Amino acid sequence: MAHIPFNRTTTAAQQVGFAQQSIDSGQTASGGTFTAKAEQRLCEISGSAHAILTTSCTHALELSALLLGIKPGDEVIVPSYTFVSTASAYALRGARIVYADCDPATQNLDPAGLEGLITERTRAIVVVHYAGIGCDMDAILAIAGAAGVPVIEDNAHGLCGHYKGKPLGSFGRFATQSFHATKNFSCGEGGALLLNDPADLALAQVLRDKGTDRASFFRGEVDKYTWRALGASFGMSDVLAALLLAQLGDADRIQAARKSLWVAYQAELQHWAQSNGVVQPAVPADCDPAWHLYYLMMPSLAARDALIAHLKAHDVSAVFHYAPLHRSPMGRELAAGPMDCPNSEAAGDRLLRLPLFTDMTQAEHAQVFNAVKAFSAAA
Repeated sequence: MAHIPFNRTTTAAQQVGFAQQSIDSGQTASGGTFTAKAEQRLCEISGSAHAILTTSCTHALELSALLLGIKPGDEVIVPSYTFVSTASAYALRGARIVYADCDPATQNLDPAGLEGLITERTRAIVVVHYAGIGCDMDAILAIAGAAGVPVIEDNAHGLCGHYKGKPLGSFGRFATQSFHATKNFSCGEGGALLLNDPADLALAQVLRDKGTDRASFFRGEVDKYTWRALGASFGMSDVLAALLLAQLGDADRIQAARKSLWVAYQAELQHWAQSNGVVQPAVPADCDPAWHLYYLMMPSLAARDALIAHLKAHDVSAVFHYAPLHRSPMGRELAAGPMDCPNSEAAGDRLLRLPLFTDMTQAEHAQVFNAVKAFSAAA
């Protein structure tokens, strides 16, 4: 019986050749030919006006905080059930964090409690499309718009997903992407900031280039570049952009493979889940997922831990996911206001992710779901 890892990084046939071309060109720093091509491809997929490749999704979030001018005393609303970067990017600029609970059906930010979290100090609302399933963007944007607060999409899970026919990442003022080794599209470590308002591009380029107008210089708009703002070194190497471009060019194959695996999990485990009090992912009718991950909501923490141990004994690596931010020492220190997030706590205790990766074979897939079906939550 083969060992099934939780993740195996996506690869594409052209990525080694593209990377070699970047190296041979001598333009291996950020801003090379493959950078421009990958950014253009991201715009085509996401429907965004502009894309800026970054070294990580964390850096893309930090770039969004700089663009918004986040400062001490500001508040930023984030879901508690998310990765630390969703909050830390704004806390680094001095913001206090307001935690929103998740919808138990999708683990996405629940708009039902959102309006009550907004104050005169709120400067941004950050949403996460968990598992690549879109948030209720109509409700969220209506609440945010009425309050005059910009929305940022942490779209680390959601590239190629849609909400009501529109690409995830195209709803907020900004969206951020992750190209970490665990994501559908990967260059090892990388990210992107998507800009949905063209007016943000000039400042975003300055902040990306250490606060200089380097991009304007290379376009011939100024005769030398100089320091214009407080920025940082956010740009992705062109070699990594080459790896990414190859995968983005193979998006149809990658997404089809992941969808097939996700749908098969959902069908194969339906009877077992119903018999064991396990909740499978819910996909709202107006969402077309990105097929990023497949999870099970176990009936209890004990049942989740028991299933993880059971699968390990069957050579299958399954893992839990986020520890809710409001429960963490730093999360409590940075919090503004109450931290009432019972659904996030339930997800933190009960959610389990099964292996799902692009080149997963049918035999590997069958080994996982057969091992799951051999487990009884009542045992």
